Amino acid sequence: MLLRRRLLSTAAAAARGPPPIRVALTESAGRGVFATRPVAAGELLHTAQPLVSHPSPSLLHEVCYSCLRRKPGGEARGSGEGYYFCSDACREHAKGFHDVEKGADWSTFDDHCSSRGLKYPYMARRLACMVISGAANADCLNILQPARLHQGTLIEMEEEFDLLVSTFRKSGFQEVPTFLTKEWYINVLARIRINAFRIELVASSYEDLLSSAAASVSCDASVGNAVYMLPSFYNHDCDPNTHIVWLENADAKLKALRDIEEGEELRICYIDTSMDVNARQKILADGFGFECHCLRCLSGD
Repeated sequence: MLLRRRLLSTAAAAARGPPPIRVALTESAGRGVFATRPVAAGELLHTAQPLVSHPSPSLLHEVCYSCLRRKPGGEARGSGEGYYFCSDACREHAKGFHDVEKGADWSTFDDHCSSRGLKYPYMARRLACMVISGAANADCLNILQPARLHQGTLIEMEEEFDLLVSTFRKSGFQEVPTFLTKEWYINVLARIRINAFRIELVASSYEDLLSSAAASVSCDASVGNAVYMLPSFYNHDCDPNTHIVWLENADAKLKALRDIEEGEELRICYIDTSMDVNARQKILADGFGFECHCLRCLSGD
């Protein structure tokens, strides 16, 4: 019976059109994603391209500036401002915002972020450049849930915004684009902070495996961060039925971890599932602003 169900589900998946999911309100966690039919373990639910992404600052010349694909081990390292693009398609895709970015001297902004260990301002900067170049709408992240911001965080963001605007002005912008206000910057960062995924690519070859191992040792296992539309609607569970993976680049793939019933909510784990309950609760409260009441946490596991 189980084998027949999986075969039918797999056959349906192969012939299906839209992903077998829908977004709807949950009883206690706002929006959520639900299965519209039975889903077999291992089935690919859907893929998603990022709304905005950015490479890890320490890997700017080691991963594609557009899609975050790792540079093959045999290729020479980049240097200077010649950021790496894995293909002509990625170079063309990034041309608009990259031209805006490379027309300014970001050294002061970068030094500020580097000295404070900040990563999300780079994503806000890229989104600003995307909007200026016409590659994105200024309100493209508005549908996402924002993080709660403390006064100290707001002060830091205002300082970052001043540096961002100052850099644009020094680069030759006579007038700062009308969308680029302090309110816009803070609203964008509030959404990036709680919705950004840390991109860790799955090794697809022996060379990639060695590269990933070396990166892990040097604390660069993550190739960058990205924000998505649909994956951001998935709620959390410490014993999830779905997970998100990245194989070669920042395109996300959502897969079922077990058999899922029609109408069941699809949930991913926002953190490392191997941590104990106290560690999980602290990270979720500090980083995401909620207390987890999943069955695993309630059992004390």
